[in-house]
Amino acid sequence: MTKVIGLISGTSVDGIDAALVDVTGGQTNLTVQLLAASTYPYPENLRSQILDVCGGVSLSMAEFAELNDAIAQEFATAALTINQKYDNKAQLIGSHGQTVYHRPPSQQLGYSLQLGRGEVIANLTGIPTVSNFRAADIAVGGQGAPLVPCVDLHLLSHPEYTRCVQNLGGIGNVTYLKNQPLRPSQKSKFKSKKEEEIVTSLASLPANQKSKVKSEKEEEIVTTLASSQTVLGWDTGPSNTLLDLAVEHLSQGSKTYDKNGEWAASGRPCQELVETWLKQDFFQQKPPKSTGRELFGKDYLFNCLTDAEKYNLTTADILATLTELTAASINHSYRNFLPSLPDQILLCGGGSHNLYLKERIEKLLAPIPVMTTAEVGVDVDFKEAISMAVLAYWRSLEIKSNLPEVTGAKAKVMLGEIHQPIIGNRRNKESVKN
Repeated sequence: MTKVIGLISGTSVDGIDAALVDVTGGQTNLTVQLLAASTYPYPENLRSQILDVCGGVSLSMAEFAELNDAIAQEFATAALTINQKYDNKAQLIGSHGQTVYHRPPSQQLGYSLQLGRGEVIANLTGIPTVSNFRAADIAVGGQGAPLVPCVDLHLLSHPEYTRCVQNLGGIGNVTYLKNQPLRPSQKSKFKSKKEEEIVTSLASLPANQKSKVKSEKEEEIVTTLASSQTVLGWDTGPSNTLLDLAVEHLSQGSKTYDKNGEWAASGRPCQELVETWLKQDFFQQKPPKSTGRELFGKDYLFNCLTDAEKYNLTTADILATLTELTAASINHSYRNFLPSLPDQILLCGGGSHNLYLKERIEKLLAPIPVMTTAEVGVDVDFKEAISMAVLAYWRSLEIKSNLPEVTGAKAKVMLGEIHQPIIGNRRNKESVKN
């Protein structure tokens, strides 16, 4: 077993999600046990700085460097705090960092910038840290996102039911998982003739060669599964980021989010507006595709508000309409880009707590059952952090974990850069903050 801490702060910039997990196996026999999980809010001044940068505010290089290291310190503090809950036994950290800019590939390579340097986190915590997960996929022509479908494949596939795992974070993204008769967690010994051959061939190898060869063989199995449209994934459109921006604007700063979707539920969505918005390029674009605040940020919100003026909508109606856009964009994606509709939909992320949004997804995609990942054993609020831990673990085993069928990359690559701390440099929380 390897104890790994996964860290991520999403597009909503709510804070740092940290998950401490026990991981065993490789890819085809992966098991993950959640030991502890917490969210650590950013200091308000730091959150404001991050949101300003995401919104296009310019910084000097000195200011940028200070922001980058301030974020790294917060990530290190989160890691140390959760590690103390489990007797400081973490052996590895996987840190996604804070995305402040994302440019999907078009006529040139894509670019994605996550702040919170892994080398700083490693030395502040004394724990080897894997970071910069998106860069390698982007370098070979990929979107760099979403990266969690490979983890979803091994944690959430089902032998009988085809599933869509719908993340409702700042941006919505989907993982399509075709039903898997050979689901790893349900097989007691060998899952296929192919894997029996792997085990047989491994037995004759010297010990120092087994790990690398096993990883390569597992990659063959994963590649075969993905290439047959067993797993697909892409960003579906706006989710919490747009809704939270709208709530803050419409409430004149008195609210930061719509608890349980109650405000939106009191309004009535304007379907004509939603249909107009869905004609925009991103929604019509075929996968692979990814997006972020660059497209669905403040400017987009204000354009939506301008569009809504002629309809004389109440604030509740406006919020209901924006919530409907999230639900409708998911429905549009599923019906236009999936090989077939799923048997089950599993929601995760902060938006899974939005009861009105869940209700609208259920309505638009009826009669497909809509549940949450918690109902099948994966925490809705920390699935992404758990995924970062798994990606870091795979990187430490030199396992390639991007899915070209998902990101559009031209090759399978190892995700993330490994940073080793100075030996004996483990520190406590107070020393990090000071």
